[in-house]
Amino acid sequence: MWSFTHGTRQGTAELVDEVPARCAALLEAAAAEVALIPIIEYQRIANGALVPGVCVGSREQVRSVVLVTRVDSLRDVRSIALDESSRTSAALLKVIFREFLGLEPEWRPRAPHIQQMLAENDGALLIGDPAMTFARDNLQVFDLASLWRAHTGLGFVFAMWMVRDDASPAARRIDFAGARDEGVARIEEIIDFYEASLGLSRAELRTYLSENISFAPNDEMRAGMELYFKLAHKHGLIPEVKPLKYVQ
Repeated sequence: MWSFTHGTRQGTAELVDEVPARCAALLEAAAAEVALIPIIEYQRIANGALVPGVCVGSREQVRSVVLVTRVDSLRDVRSIALDESSRTSAALLKVIFREFLGLEPEWRPRAPHIQQMLAENDGALLIGDPAMTFARDNLQVFDLASLWRAHTGLGFVFAMWMVRDDASPAARRIDFAGARDEGVARIEEIIDFYEASLGLSRAELRTYLSENISFAPNDEMRAGMELYFKLAHKHGLIPEVKPLKYVQ
């Protein structure tokens, strides 16, 4: 997004800043022509195609998508509060528990407030900034990309740009790969902007943006995405697995 908010693409598109789940809802309702959506929503939104080669994903450890528990073992988790802003991560967590652990905790959608989430539940799913900035004392933290890799040996794609089939020619011409490249080239500026508000060190932010997050899917991540869709369908989280369609 840096290219559109601070870089050379300022003013080239009308921006709507929303949480991931809301982005998908706006795209489905035709209130947006293009959206950065939780990848699971590609399987739920009927009319659209993905922008190739650009993503928010992780090869090994994502850091900003975590399950936090009050118990030491995942097998002792009986209830989990799910961050309401999440779609892909919530489905991923259900896949991990059902497919790899053979367990079915009680799932409870909640606002992303860690103390409130854990006051009534054994675990809490957090994404984004809240997942990186909470106090970890006396808590267990499980990175979802790391859990996925431990069970599958694959990377994971959390989000991609999706364009509606009826989007305008101008929307379809947006160079998201170029925007991605500009953002990656200006990571130090992005760190300058977020360092104070997040309370994380420059080293932590640099590692997150350059190592934890992958902004282009490789073959392993694409294989992980296809397996994720297959297992999501197996466990009743999506009605079918439609083939991947990309914007030409």
